Amino acid sequence: MLRRSLLGATTAALALTVIAGLGLVGCGSPRMAALHANCTTKGLKWKLTVLHKAPHSTHREARLSVVNKNTRPCVFGGYPLFEVHVGKGPEADGAGRGTATPIDLRGGGTVTTALRYKDTDGAAGPASTASSPGCIVSNDEAIVAAPHDHEGGRRPIVARDESGRRTLLDVCEDTIWMSPPAEVAK
Repeated sequence: MLRRSLLGATTAALALTVIAGLGLVGCGSPRMAALHANCTTKGLKWKLTVLHKAPHSTHREARLSVVNKNTRPCVFGGYPLFEVHVGKGPEADGAGRGTATPIDLRGGGTVTTALRYKDTDGAAGPASTASSPGCIVSNDEAIVAAPHDHEGGRRPIVARDESGRRTLLDVCEDTIWMSPPAEVAK
C-alpha cells in the first residue's frame, strides 16, 4: 500500500515538473528563441502604411508590418533599421522608444511596429522640401533591415496609405520614433 502511494506521489510530482517546464520554455518564449536563428531582411516581407492624420496635429502615425516568409521560425530581436532620405542628402532615422524584447517569430507570423514622426512645420527654412515647407525629408520610399542584419540586407520599401496608394513621407525632424515590435496574434 505504501508503495502505491509513493508511486502515485512520484508520478504526480513528475507530471507537475514537466508541465511547469513546458510553461517556462514555450514555443513563443525568449528562452525558446535561443534555439532559432536571427531573422534576415531577405527572409521577411515588409509593408509600410501611413495612417490618416488626426486633425490639427503636427505628427503623423505609420505602421511597419513584417511577415516571416519562411516556414521555420526566426528571432526578431530588437528594433528594425528604418531610414527615410533623399539620395545622399538629408536623412531621418528610426529610433526605438522602450525596451524591445526578442520575438520568436513563427513561419508566416507577423510583427508590427508603430511609427510616429513630425510631418508639418510652420516655418519654411533652407532645409524645407518642396511638398511640405519646413520639412527636411520627403520621399515615398524608406530603407529597412531586420534587427542585427543592417549590413547584409538593407531594402527599400514603398510607403502606402491605408487605401494602398503610394504616398509621401514628409518628415520634419531627424528622428522617427518606433514603438517596441509586437507579434500579431493569429
